[in-house]
Amino acid sequence: MTAQTRSSLAKAAVLAEAGVLAEAGVLAKAGVLAKAGVLAAALAFAAPPAASAGETAAPDGAAVYFVNLADGAVVSSPVTVVFGLRGMGVAPAGTEKEHTGHHHLLIDRGPFGVADPEELTAGIIADDNHRHFGGGQTELTLELAPGAHTLQLVLGDHNHVPHAPPVMSDHITITVE
Repeated sequence: MTAQTRSSLAKAAVLAEAGVLAEAGVLAKAGVLAKAGVLAAALAFAAPPAASAGETAAPDGAAVYFVNLADGAVVSSPVTVVFGLRGMGVAPAGTEKEHTGHHHLLIDRGPFGVADPEELTAGIIADDNHRHFGGGQTELTLELAPGAHTLQLVLGDHNHVPHAPPVMSDHITITVE
């Protein structure tokens, strides 16, 4: 197998893992496509290019921040969190427009990209600790249990991927009484 074929197959495997080539993978597992690797490689080159992670540019000076909360704030639940953005605009997820993005609120987890630098170049996951605001929302009222909680904002592009450079707030701790 040539280096070019190995490279093509590696690219196809990444796309298959992302679900782009799911049918080719299923057919290959079923033994229907003896040359599924070649087909997958061909499809990888024929498919429209996907936005590469972390390649959506952010302008110099762009910043996301908490409008109404500061590190060390003592609050009561429910907590209203207002998102601020400077140097860019807010657009819903899926809207590909220069210098725009949508908010993600990270709750009760470490600073984004520190423990896992690959987070900075991949789509932000969606779970209880990673809240997505793909509709372009700029605030949230959040029920939090009494105690210390960490918060951080990360702006994502049309595909939920952080910009380059990443537009992130400080990682703050608030205490709910």
